[in-house]
Amino acid sequence: MNDNNLGKQILKFTVVGGSAFVIDYLLLFLCTEFIGMPYYISNIISFSVSVIFNYILSVKWVFDVEDKRNKSAEFVVFIILSVIGLGINQVVMWAAVEYIKIYYMLAKIGATAIVMVYNFISRKMVLEK
Repeated sequence: MNDNNLGKQILKFTVVGGSAFVIDYLLLFLCTEFIGMPYYISNIISFSVSVIFNYILSVKWVFDVEDKRNKSAEFVVFIILSVIGLGINQVVMWAAVEYIKIYYMLAKIGATAIVMVYNFISRKMVLEK
């Protein structure tokens, strides 16, 4: 892949990731503030919904995914990578909220930034041919 294509791919990944972040962030806020769930439970729900959205757009638009690949196996790998990302997200949020005493919605921004880097690298390695 040349630098120009990588730049386009990073831009597409940013658009998809930004959209997924909006879904994640809004669901976190709605579940916590309006439904009354603890932030760490809301975070699991919001993260999971955004991961499904992100997966669909990643394989359709961002990454050059081989059509002949086993979609079920690919999705399982994607879920495993996402669970690792969720773990990173949860640990960063927990540490930021419980120890540094940062408001959970601000902690979410930092946690998402860290996981975004992990997501791009791991998904590029697994999803692309």
